[in-house]
Amino acid sequence: MKSIFQHSIETNQKIVIFYIDSSNNLTQRIIRVIKMNEDLLVAYCYWRKKVRTFKIENILSTGPVKKRMGA
Repeated sequence: MKSIFQHSIETNQKIVIFYIDSSNNLTQRIIRVIKMNEDLLVAYCYWRKKVRTFKIENILSTGPVKKRMGA
């Protein structure tokens, strides 16, 4: 998972994460990672439209953002 975060930092690429928030709700967010350490990610959250901090231990899965296909 950390390699995906590192790739987002290096390429400014958006990724999607599924994580448990502070209220124990499962949440999906599209983010762009700014920096990372052993415990935390600092990322721009496109849903909140601001920089947020995410605990890595609460991230359940991550992956690339799927591009939408038009009709």
